Amino acid sequence: MDDDGPGPAEGARVLTASVLAARLDPGLYLVATPIGTARDITLRALDVLNAADLLAAEDTRTLRHLMSIHGIPLRGRRILAYHDHNADRARPAILQAVEGGQSVAYCSDAGTPLVADPGFRLSRDVAQAGGRVHAVPGASALLAALTVAGMPTDRFLFAGFAPSQKGARRRWLETQARLDATVVIFESPRRVKDMLRDLCEIDGDRDIAVCRELTKKFEEVLRGPAQSVMESVPEEGLRGEIVVVMAPGGAVVADDDAVRAALAERAGRMSLRDAAAEVAAAAGRPRKDVYRMALAMQEERDDDDHALD
Repeated sequence: MDDDGPGPAEGARVLTASVLAARLDPGLYLVATPIGTARDITLRALDVLNAADLLAAEDTRTLRHLMSIHGIPLRGRRILAYHDHNADRARPAILQAVEGGQSVAYCSDAGTPLVADPGFRLSRDVAQAGGRVHAVPGASALLAALTVAGMPTDRFLFAGFAPSQKGARRRWLETQARLDATVVIFESPRRVKDMLRDLCEIDGDRDIAVCRELTKKFEEVLRGPAQSVMESVPEEGLRGEIVVVMAPGGAVVADDDAVRAALAERAGRMSLRDAAAEVAAAAGRPRKDVYRMALAMQEERDDDDHALD
């Protein structure tokens, strides 16, 4: 009888993996941890958490819970808290441990340390003191969002969190929207609607993806032009962790009317020189040309004021 193909698929079988306990070389180990699903952790990360002499974490409770899920014992080791509010106080103890020949594993709350998370000064200071800094790669909300967004990835920029104030956020978005690169933005779930409104005022047709709760039970990705995505977001915002991915734009040179309108909007709240510099950067125009336009507009306002006297 001819074989028409494979038979019924066999049921998945449980795979066993052992966690190593070999002693680690001295140094700082920056350990990526899951952004959602607890099983999104590498075997090497478990090895490092199991064998490190000292553990440090942005949130000690989160690390304890993760280690408990994966059966990694503390064995009397302490977990040192290291976050933005205590970094200057906690860093010397970690530096001393590395200098003393110990291995230190550091985990941020979720994802890869230093990517919108603490650890930059710690990593730099350990390296400057002659210690080794080891990457233990793994989960990252930045890379996960790029993976599912459907945007070009040959050139991308991680822009971090958008400013919370409307004026600053609008100017910041204008800069990001002109980049010839895919832009990845972290945003608060409560402010994402406001940010999308601002983006729509700049370019409502720009393709974006709003990624929510990546790798978690209620994972959701909203894709499409900024205007349609913004309209689908409830007024109260969204729930969960949010990453916004924006398609490349490229530099767009604004016409004279747009430049004058931008200068007029800034008149009175910043110096002529600062306004010209900011508008030139946003409009893709030479600064000296925009400054001349600003001077001409100022002279027109002065003439109008004199005429009224």
